[in-house]
Amino acid sequence: MSFGTGARLSLVGGLAALGAALALLLSAGHASGADPMKMNMSMSKTGASAKAVKLRLGMNKLWEDHVTWTRMVIVDFAANLPDLQTAEGRLLRNQADIGNAIKPYYGAAAGKKLTSLLRTHILEAVPVLQDAKAGDNAKLQRDLAKWYANAHQIAVFLSTANPHNWPLKEMDKMMKRHLQLTTDEAVARLKGNWSADVKAYDRVHVEILQMAGMLSTGIIKQFPSRF
Repeated sequence: MSFGTGARLSLVGGLAALGAALALLLSAGHASGADPMKMNMSMSKTGASAKAVKLRLGMNKLWEDHVTWTRMVIVDFAANLPDLQTAEGRLLRNQADIGNAIKPYYGAAAGKKLTSLLRTHILEAVPVLQDAKAGDNAKLQRDLAKWYANAHQIAVFLSTANPHNWPLKEMDKMMKRHLQLTTDEAVARLKGNWSADVKAYDRVHVEILQMAGMLSTGIIKQFPSRF
């Protein structure tokens, strides 16, 4: 898979939004700072089923892949390394993986929709970066509004799928937080502030596991008969 210059830039600025999701996504302790490792251990000790534990660990792996390949793209882009396109392709594959992960519970159409929303979230970062570079503040504000509107669409999508466990307010909050943390990571790397870069990644890693925990916990609570 080959990207043009604009798309590559989007993978630095838009990565932040991504996953956004997401991550999708989510946390048993919400954004409260709950320790994901302790949550996993707690599930085992309290008699959680093997299926529930497998789902949680699978979601953790999926979202750790997300932040890992996001970081690889940031590092490759900053240093102009030859494996940038390969890292980009792997990162985009992760978006399909995310969509596939919810298909068993919400259906094929929902999985495809989530993947589409996440890819759009990345691509819409392109005009934002171009506007900023050109110093066109008026256009920048319009494109930023579109970018954040897409992030809100992802929050709405998730909340609609599981409103009790994934309330819209929490989804919006999580995505904004993830956006900021990933932006901090990218800026630190591009500026060569290595200490801040490491700290930013550590924060991103903790948060993504919280989000993965919220996602898996929400699914387990919504479909108890399957666990």
